[in-house]
Amino acid sequence: VLKFYTGVWEEYQFSSRVLNGICQYLNRHWVKRENDEGKKDIYDIYSLALLTWKECLFRSTHKQVTNSCLKLIEQERDGETINTRLISGVVDCYVELGIKPESPQAKGQNLSIYKEYFESEFLADTERYYTAESSNFLQNNPVPEYMKRVEQRLLEEQRRVSVYLHESTQDELARKCEQVLIKKFLDVFFSEFLDLLQNDRNEDLARMYMLVSRAGNGLAQLKGRFETHVRSQGLAAVAKCGDAAFNDPKMYVLALLDSHNKYSSMVQHSFCGDTGFLQSLDKACGHFVNSNAVTQGPKSSSRSPELLARFCDSLLRKSSKNPDDTELDEALQDVMIIFRYVEDKDVFQKFYSKMLAKRLVAQNSASDDAEASMISKLKQACGFEYTSKLQRMFQDMSLSKDLNERFRQHVTASASDSLSLENFSIMVLSSGAWPFTQGPPFALPMELQRSYSRFLTFYASQHNGRKLNWLYQLSKGELVTHCFKNRYTLQTSTYQMAILLQYNTTTSHSVANLQASTQLREDLLIQVLMILLKGKLLLCEDDELTSESVLQLNMAFRSKKLRVNVNVPVKAEQRLEQEATHKNVEEDRKLLIQAAIVRIMKMRKEQKHQTLLGEVFQQLSSRFKPKVPVIKKCIDILIEKEYLERVEGQKDIYRYLA
Repeated sequence: VLKFYTGVWEEYQFSSRVLNGICQYLNRHWVKRENDEGKKDIYDIYSLALLTWKECLFRSTHKQVTNSCLKLIEQERDGETINTRLISGVVDCYVELGIKPESPQAKGQNLSIYKEYFESEFLADTERYYTAESSNFLQNNPVPEYMKRVEQRLLEEQRRVSVYLHESTQDELARKCEQVLIKKFLDVFFSEFLDLLQNDRNEDLARMYMLVSRAGNGLAQLKGRFETHVRSQGLAAVAKCGDAAFNDPKMYVLALLDSHNKYSSMVQHSFCGDTGFLQSLDKACGHFVNSNAVTQGPKSSSRSPELLARFCDSLLRKSSKNPDDTELDEALQDVMIIFRYVEDKDVFQKFYSKMLAKRLVAQNSASDDAEASMISKLKQACGFEYTSKLQRMFQDMSLSKDLNERFRQHVTASASDSLSLENFSIMVLSSGAWPFTQGPPFALPMELQRSYSRFLTFYASQHNGRKLNWLYQLSKGELVTHCFKNRYTLQTSTYQMAILLQYNTTTSHSVANLQASTQLREDLLIQVLMILLKGKLLLCEDDELTSESVLQLNMAFRSKKLRVNVNVPVKAEQRLEQEATHKNVEEDRKLLIQAAIVRIMKMRKEQKHQTLLGEVFQQLSSRFKPKVPVIKKCIDILIEKEYLERVEGQKDIYRYLA
């Protein structure tokens, strides 16, 4: 049927065009004039030929011809090879016949015949075919195989349009296939999605994303399930580390990073970097970074920023395991990934500034460039104010170097002065920028008094009216021994130095005697003595130290190293410092909340309670997440200080008092 129909049509069309060309004069003049005069049933030769075919042949044969085309297409879908020219010939015929008897001169294609007599039948047949195939295929094959089949079928239909159907069919055919092959099975896809995620089937996930994205708002379901899965996997990764993660910053941060990087890569490759999936990833990461097994313990809600700051400290502190510059920069980039999700950025700032200060004072930074790079990253993320104190610390270090040089030149210029400054250096730090507090009472040893007094005189001559507060707890020095078999250089804290220098006069001292000489608190003195006992520099017969205990210099002291470091941090001091830092954070937060409330009320003059809470949250969310009871307490404090008042008769409205 199709061979006969297309063969005859091609011959007829060719003959009609030849005749139309011969009769061009008739078409241009007589036919045009008759049409202009409004006469009906007057056509050019080619249009007349098409109308004749339509009335004489098309009306009686279109059903049989269309059905034959559909059978041929079904054979191709079943894998058989067909002669596509037969179908394209019929399609060309149907498109050409789209001429309306009432307006034969109308310009542009008219697809009414093609749409009515072929496309509608073709789409209905497509729906029937794929409805049957999809149900049968899913019953006998897993979902990933079905998705491959759908992907293949969609490509086949796209090719089919380009080869022998009219291009206008493309959109309708795609919609019909999506409806039958994808939308009807969205629930099946959603239930399979979790299994694909758990088994890291990235290729299948990419295929599912591509298919579901063609089905309206189907991706919203996938995004929600993706977020839930990432959150649970992140929480599980932290829980898997156990209690060790609580005190191991590296283990904790790497567990968070591994979870983030795994699913970030999945979003980029399987979900084409879709912004919706990126938002779901961010929400999930924000949840498991700020609320996990480590942060849910008592007094541990701010543990994430603290451990992140400690991880930074381990990267930036000088050690034998320091990575090279490229690896260090990559590690700091990874830190910033986690930092972006940390809610309590003010806690990170407090701990980071304390650790940076200690690195600078102890001069054990791995790299000044890396330190500057990290501060630059923090500044970019949180603004100038967040890092202003950190930058001031570096300025103080530079100024201290210049000050030391001037002091050396001053001493050298004094010919009468025999003071040796070969290994003497001092740091003068601005009290507003450095997170240090005044240390406990302490009596400087006589051996250091001369250097101390000389520097005070020099500094007073350079800076009139400034007062120096000495941080002996952060100072350190070296002692050279002449009493042991070998000559050792002991690296000590100032407290340890003061104690050991007492043994220049006698080889044994009581705790009470050492306390009188150093003026240290007894509990702190005992902690320092315990380190010296553990290092076997001193000996004591008592199991527990009291004020009556006697400590003797260990004349038989031996060490494999000639430079012995006994300057070990006191654990009790570290714990107290940690608690003090958290306490300072809480106090600083109250001041920040009060400042935000005053700023808002000064601008608004009057504000409802709930609206005020919302604006405070909005202003402070970049630094930390304020708690509602704390905000209420700050409002009460400001009312007491007469910055605000409650409007009479309306308890939930506040007024600003100028």
